[in-house]
Amino acid sequence: MAQHFSLAACDVVGFDLDHTLCRYNLPESALLIYNSFAQFLVKEKGYDKELLTVTPEDWDFCCKGLALDLEDGNFIKLADNGTVLRASHGTKMMAPEVLAEEYGRKEWKHFMSDAGMACRSGKYYFYDNYFDLPGALLCARVVDSLTKRNNGQKTFDFWKDIVAGIQHNYKMSAFKENCGIYFPEIKRDPGRYLHTCPESVKKWLQQLKNAGKILLLITSSHSDYCRLLCEYILGNDFTDLFDIVITNALKPGFFSHSPNQRPFWTLENDEEQEALPSLDKPGWYSQGNAVHLYELLKKMTGKNEPKVVYFGDSMHSDIFPARHYSNWETVLILEELRGDRDGKPEESEPLEKKGKYEGQKAKPLNTLSKKWGSFFIDSVSGLENTEDSLFYTWSCKRISTYSTIAIPSIEAIAELPLDYKFSRFSSSNSKTAGYYPNPPLILSNNETLTTK
Repeated sequence: MAQHFSLAACDVVGFDLDHTLCRYNLPESALLIYNSFAQFLVKEKGYDKELLTVTPEDWDFCCKGLALDLEDGNFIKLADNGTVLRASHGTKMMAPEVLAEEYGRKEWKHFMSDAGMACRSGKYYFYDNYFDLPGALLCARVVDSLTKRNNGQKTFDFWKDIVAGIQHNYKMSAFKENCGIYFPEIKRDPGRYLHTCPESVKKWLQQLKNAGKILLLITSSHSDYCRLLCEYILGNDFTDLFDIVITNALKPGFFSHSPNQRPFWTLENDEEQEALPSLDKPGWYSQGNAVHLYELLKKMTGKNEPKVVYFGDSMHSDIFPARHYSNWETVLILEELRGDRDGKPEESEPLEKKGKYEGQKAKPLNTLSKKWGSFFIDSVSGLENTEDSLFYTWSCKRISTYSTIAIPSIEAIAELPLDYKFSRFSSSNSKTAGYYPNPPLILSNNETLTTK
């Protein structure tokens, strides 16, 4: 494979929406998401009212790449070889000797080879994106509460209530019905939670169109919410930018499931109408599958193997499946690159924006967690007569394995010429090659680190 990647060589440029084209004001959106679940658990399921109060310090628990063991209430951070680097029971971090006793130096019991490892199963849940992270904090606090109430309870059965909260707040009809807390609040004050696309990004999208690229939008958000976001961040004429818009894509199934399992649906007034045996023309659709989409892209480009690049923020839903199942080029939006470099807080809202969900602000979720350490590299805490040893995290390994490049935001590349040659992640390049404009500082400082 070539050592460089260029957008000019791509026929089709696809985008995820949430946290990719649409950037959120993370401290505000995190608190809103947390509240949407906490209020449901307390009011509908009888959980402790303490869950409703969250302090600024609590947010330090949030870190991408954690797994929650749904049976024992433990959160873990994995090394690239499947061993456990850090762990907590609820929000309480395990001391090195407890960690060694609980997990030792062996593979975590649910660890599988990279390709075979799901992010969601009946036994564990991986926290992979900024919509997920407030739920990690809430679940950890639920474990704290249940452990205290039930004298050190060892097994837990709260996940069904979390799923019920997801269904209540985010079901397909929730936006239309003004159901739950999340959608009504976003509709009420989108400027509080969303950042509009900078002019540089809008011009870049038009530049791609002018260069003859086919532009796709593939989002798991439902059609009505997608429309609100796009109109707010790009303007009312946003549909002129995209040849094909696919909502309710239910990724990663969009990439992994066969066409007969996941047909495309036509839409009318943002509601699904009829299933399609194939995809024959550009337009706005719901659900669907990558196989039928690719057949349409062949027709539109007149090429047998059109080259597709897909931008997304979720390794689980976007990057891994687009690369693994469809063999697309992939650009990972990794805001941790922003937090790693400057550590500056997210833009704060003016005073007149303060309102209903003011509460205690979250730290920006893209900044370093004191509890969990670096997203990229970590050490196993040394016990007696041993030295600390550094490991790449499982999350970091997946970035270099499945991403073509990783960038902090689309804005970071919007003013580059389309034929700019990016160094790509590859086995022949260094571990830091694919990060643009700069690799994480901690990786730069440990570039000689070998995979354990």
